[in-house]
Amino acid sequence: MNQFTAGKHHDLLIDGQRVPAASGRYFETRDPSTEEVIALVAEADAADVDAAVRSARAAFEGTWGQMRPADRGLALLRLAEFVRRDQEELVELESLDSGKPVSAVRRQDLPAVIDTLIYYAGWADKISGQVIPARTDALTYTVREPMGVVGAIIPWNFPLMIGMWKIAPALACGCTVVLKPAELTPLTALKIGELALEAGIPAGVLNVVPGFGKTAGQAIVDHPDIDKVTFTGSPGVWRQILQGAAGNLKRVTLELGGKSANVIFPDADLDSAVKAAGSGIFFNTGQVCSAGSRILAHRSIYDEVVERLVARAQGVRLGDPRDSGTSMGPLISGTQMERVLNYIEIGRNEGARIAVGGARHGDRGYYVAPTVFAGVEHEMRISQEEIFGPVAAVIPFEDEDDAVRLANGTSYSLAAGVWSADITLGHRMTRRLKAGTVWVNTYGPTDVRLPWGGMRDSGYGREHGDIAIENFTEPKVVWINTGR
Repeated sequence: MNQFTAGKHHDLLIDGQRVPAASGRYFETRDPSTEEVIALVAEADAADVDAAVRSARAAFEGTWGQMRPADRGLALLRLAEFVRRDQEELVELESLDSGKPVSAVRRQDLPAVIDTLIYYAGWADKISGQVIPARTDALTYTVREPMGVVGAIIPWNFPLMIGMWKIAPALACGCTVVLKPAELTPLTALKIGELALEAGIPAGVLNVVPGFGKTAGQAIVDHPDIDKVTFTGSPGVWRQILQGAAGNLKRVTLELGGKSANVIFPDADLDSAVKAAGSGIFFNTGQVCSAGSRILAHRSIYDEVVERLVARAQGVRLGDPRDSGTSMGPLISGTQMERVLNYIEIGRNEGARIAVGGARHGDRGYYVAPTVFAGVEHEMRISQEEIFGPVAAVIPFEDEDDAVRLANGTSYSLAAGVWSADITLGHRMTRRLKAGTVWVNTYGPTDVRLPWGGMRDSGYGREHGDIAIENFTEPKVVWINTGR
């Protein structure tokens, strides 16, 4: 077992020290592939969040707030080097804690973490304002100042990567962070906190408080001395976050769920389209906000798309996440497995046909076989509700207008894909589809330089790129009377 976890009790990280929770309570974190306990982790609640916020506030007003922006950037670059140095340990931890195949973490998550750190390290000394000549008798200009203490609540599907999507821009802007990882996947966040200290980031700048949403998460949302909440997770809790944030008018960024459509027109390259459609729903066991869970295929090619997708599903190799040949691991927990199996039963009862899969895989670990539903109607629950598992709903459409109607016909608007040899049609569809990201003849790639997020039930605001700088700073106007 990884040396970071073996036989360990993991305490909170507050003000640069590993400390037990004020309550003395610990919770278990389990390996989803075996259901075995990995380690015990201190369970933060309101008292611990308060201590972390006080530490973050002191660092914001002290060492970190007084540091030159260029030096903050150098600290982030050092952290990137330590992540690179310990990458194999981080890959193993992420796989152990979340059930993600090591090959996927090594290929996507870990490089994205390093890239995010390097990108925002470069921003640290380039956050500037403007001189705006409002009047001839005054010098008027703007500056962007760090927002303050940030409460970052991260999910369990990409804990390492999404955690860094929040940490790096916040720190580059001069903010300090109270980070709450999901209780199902707390280990890499604690490791990153230790590496940050080793990289010379002062105590209190990054505090890590694992715990449950109803206690630690709610305490972050409600805390009067947190200036900003950035949340990625279930769309079912956004109202609670906004209600809590109203107490002191916290700024809020929400990245929530999706029910994304992957639209395949009859002139598409079917080999590429179906390969990407399979990856779009089976990657990370379907536990992806932007998963292409609705595959819209033109009626003239519908049966062929279903047949090819079934073959892709049958080629998915389920197994031990630590095996380099495994292409799909388990779901995150027994609760999530039951949720996915329940939706499969709902789809069956609604009249959709299971073309492949549709059951638990094995009797150890939280595995569900890659599942493809054919004969799906737009109004069915498996077409409208986020399942967050390896379950594809294949839906026929008649023409472009029908495809747009179906693609836009849910409460989500995070992402969409379009497959066609007609680039004019591709451009037209990007304008008509309601989605924060539209991929044409590809599906799924993201980059920290490009905005990420959606509208409606998919979220509020955007992350990544220069927009993240706006997320963690406030503009200030300076007006100096020149007497002329």
